Amino acid sequence: MKYVIVGGVAGGASAAARIRRLDEQAEIVVFERTGAVSYANCGMPYFIGGVIDDPEELLLQTPESFYERFRADVRVHTEVTAVDRAAHTVSVRELLSGKEYTESYDKLLLSPGAKPFVPPIPGADLPCVFGLRTMEDTFRIRDIVVAGNCKNAVVIGGGFVGLEMAENLKTAGLKVTLVEAMDQVMPPMDPEMAGMLAAELTANGIELLLSNSVKALKEDGDGCIAELSDGGSLRTDVVIMAVGVRPDSTLAKDAGLELNARGGIVVDEKMLTSDPDIYATGDAVEVRMRLTGKQGMLPLAGPANKQGRIAAANMAGGNEVFRGVIGSSVAKVFGLTAACTGMNEKQLKAEGTEYEKVYLSPSHHAGYYPGGLPLTMKLLFGKDGRVLGCQCVGEAGVDKRVDVVASVIMMNGTVDDLAELELCYAPPYSSAKDPVNYAGFIAQNVLSGRSPVMHWHDLKNFDFRNMTLLDVRTDEEYAEGHIKGSLNIPVDELRERIAEVPAGKDILVYCKVGLRGYLAQRILMQRTDAKVFNLSGGIRLLNVCGIPYDKEV
Repeated sequence: MKYVIVGGVAGGASAAARIRRLDEQAEIVVFERTGAVSYANCGMPYFIGGVIDDPEELLLQTPESFYERFRADVRVHTEVTAVDRAAHTVSVRELLSGKEYTESYDKLLLSPGAKPFVPPIPGADLPCVFGLRTMEDTFRIRDIVVAGNCKNAVVIGGGFVGLEMAENLKTAGLKVTLVEAMDQVMPPMDPEMAGMLAAELTANGIELLLSNSVKALKEDGDGCIAELSDGGSLRTDVVIMAVGVRPDSTLAKDAGLELNARGGIVVDEKMLTSDPDIYATGDAVEVRMRLTGKQGMLPLAGPANKQGRIAAANMAGGNEVFRGVIGSSVAKVFGLTAACTGMNEKQLKAEGTEYEKVYLSPSHHAGYYPGGLPLTMKLLFGKDGRVLGCQCVGEAGVDKRVDVVASVIMMNGTVDDLAELELCYAPPYSSAKDPVNYAGFIAQNVLSGRSPVMHWHDLKNFDFRNMTLLDVRTDEEYAEGHIKGSLNIPVDELRERIAEVPAGKDILVYCKVGLRGYLAQRILMQRTDAKVFNLSGGIRLLNVCGIPYDKEV
């Protein structure tokens, strides 16, 4: 059996290696248009910033090492230009020599990946404008950065690549401006969580221009002028386009394979295309979104690697299934880590899904052990308790918690599962009741009616004339800042002073992070006839998200 694979990196290289493990007699040919067959493209921004100094660290396999280990014929700087499905051949062009030939196949795997989207901006083709996809792109940007005469950079786009590039260009010593057309960075997260990342970018010297865009680029010496939609302009030496990607599916389209409306290659659960002998994998394929059952696109390295493994098994006669994606991702933004999994509020609203949410701000390990750092977590769940999504931002312990929640989502789990999970505990790493457990506890209380909640955005437009705002923190905390118009009774004094709480009104209690508010809520719900709500996430959430509260509400 002869297997031809178009594209290396995540999906293609993973597939080639597994085909060999499954079929020792197979002939395997891999075509890769760049000079590297398997490399850590997620590490490229860190090489540009000098965090990773040796480019060899990014090369996971070379053609030589791939052959030595797997006896696969890897041909780099070689592009497949056409597929003849009837003849079972591909047309090939060697990019360095210009030589052209055809190669036969029994089974073909397309793993072309995604290419940076270049918006229709005049001047987007100037020499100082770069996308980031290949090792060659990385070397070109790094060469400019280390040359010493590059002082200013403009990054267009506030997604994963944009934030990583902004940080690393700043680390390399450049003055960096990040321009994002939306009113927030990091689109997979909801605005109040992304606001913490925006504050971290600004605190580390990144000029952040939200709700703005680059409408034109004009050459200016070795650099260019970026003209902005708000009428301003920026002089810059280098521009990084990081406004998203599109599936690189031209080869599949020209071969007559089925594509979706966004150009993604349509595959079934076995990664098989509309041709019985052609499979596809990675950023160019359509995938099933597990939480909705709908088809979509998710260009992430983790799913691409798994798809390559599954496609390889099925090409070699197996019967494996790719069950879909939930969208787990993580990013470093200077001193913060931001991670998310599942659906965000924007997606849930678009789907018409009924849901609830809770916020919490636990320490990343036991509070009595030195060095505990706060996490800000947001849990989204259905009225039936099914876990739908999680977002978390903090300095430590973020990825662990979101990975745990992602596992529960993958198993179609509920908030009860989060509450009952038995997780590793030692003071330097966690608490006996882990933040994930606490998220489950709080969600259980909300669903059971034991703890009705209000949220940060409810403070904006809510009519509080018939509601008592009750701050249950200490007198000292209250004096340092509080929601104006609120009554202060520390929770430990509430039972004795409950007569001070006005009768005949609903009550909104709040504290620093929500725990004391919950305790006060339980007291009030059992000792008064009032409807009592707790401010989810407490006043700390208002602080970390930059939400003003020092006014009469």
